[in-house]
Amino acid sequence: RVQLVESGGGSVQAGGSLRLSCAVSGNINSYCVGWFRQAPGKEREGVAGIDSDGTTSYADSVKGRFTVSLDNAKSTLYLEMNSLMPEDTAMYYCAAVPCRVGITALQALTEDVRLTIPWGYWGQGTQVTVSS
Repeated sequence: RVQLVESGGGSVQAGGSLRLSCAVSGNINSYCVGWFRQAPGKEREGVAGIDSDGTTSYADSVKGRFTVSLDNAKSTLYLEMNSLMPEDTAMYYCAAVPCRVGITALQALTEDVRLTIPWGYWGQGTQVTVSS
């Protein structure tokens, strides 16, 4: 069974940076991994994903500011967040979802975490708060 535990969230001022970490256990070789977020009263939003071949994909809202990476040796997924804005405030989750042919990891993640009965796994989340 895949288990994921997020850490690294916190409160920062606009323009600041944070690095989120996600400790992964279990076999994720056939999964796409990444991050999604959810703000109060809003739908879950895919933020960044990594395909099984290492290809990354990002939401337009974070492109150029966020970087996702996977350290296989440490079994840890990261999300480096720079130039943070108040609209980035949300609970952030790392996730492992089945990859699907023809769509990016971000698309697979975004669709899966919105399912009533998802196929993937995610952790408890870590809160990111950005003040203006």
